Amino acid sequence: MSDERTAPMQAILAQPRGFCAGVDRAIEIVERALERFGPPVYVRHEIVHNDHVVGRLREMGAIFIEDVDAVPDGAVLIFSAHGVSRAVRHQADGRELRVFDATCPLVTKVHIEVARMRREGHEVIMIGHAGHPEVEGTMGQADDGIHLVESVADVARLQVADPERVGCVTQTTLSVDDAREIVEALKKRFPSIVEPHKQDICYATQNRQDAVKLMAPQCDLVLVIGSPTSSNSNRLREVAQKMGCDARLIGSADELDPAWLDGKRRIGVTAGASAPEVLVAELLDRLGELGVSAVRRLEGGVNESITFGLPKGLLAPDE
Repeated sequence: MSDERTAPMQAILAQPRGFCAGVDRAIEIVERALERFGPPVYVRHEIVHNDHVVGRLREMGAIFIEDVDAVPDGAVLIFSAHGVSRAVRHQADGRELRVFDATCPLVTKVHIEVARMRREGHEVIMIGHAGHPEVEGTMGQADDGIHLVESVADVARLQVADPERVGCVTQTTLSVDDAREIVEALKKRFPSIVEPHKQDICYATQNRQDAVKLMAPQCDLVLVIGSPTSSNSNRLREVAQKMGCDARLIGSADELDPAWLDGKRRIGVTAGASAPEVLVAELLDRLGELGVSAVRRLEGGVNESITFGLPKGLLAPDE
């Protein structure tokens, strides 16, 4: 029987991982706009939270801005996958701009829920992380009557006009378990609370977290490829840690510290929904240089087949 301490190092590759349908769509919108109209095209906020993706698009001619006023008249403007507030839309509508919306359709669904709840007279409670662009965009779907909670403690402090007229929505990239805990606290405090017809946390976020839950018990270390500003990537690291596994979030193979591998035999590898597969391949190559002799794909993961359509103004004649 082989000694576990001297057994060869192995990488376990999560399935699913990396790009989701919303990220694929957002990136393709920028690429097609550049191809059809030529550079530059302007993108409000990073199209997705990944430095590799943003850097490549910037080299192609995309200019990333935070204020619509920075976009010259007649230019192409693209809203990022995270979505924008109604105020930003109105700001763009008042300009001579060609606008394409790369908001993930699952985020748009949450925007519609907020508008419906406010229209029906409910105050809305959003579960999410303050300062995240998706949260800012969703909170900006209502002029008033919307509150942000980040924790169970926030729920206890919440003040609403009518406890019988409350609804809730969720940032799409949260930890499934953490969100469930906050939803339960809201239900206890506001028994009549209205929830979305279908949970707001997106299929890709849930699938990637489920894969890490399956993978982490088999690993001594989990490496998550993703930007530090990527909510869903941070959640993957947290999920692995809560499973009792050492976990690190890295932007690329260059950030891998060989010391992390000391005494480790099974290295789990996954990637956030905005991290391209090329970064996974580069990390596996680096792990190979450091002594990982085999790569095994995780069994039991979900195969994703969801796709989202492009805006009409960017479709080819035969699409």
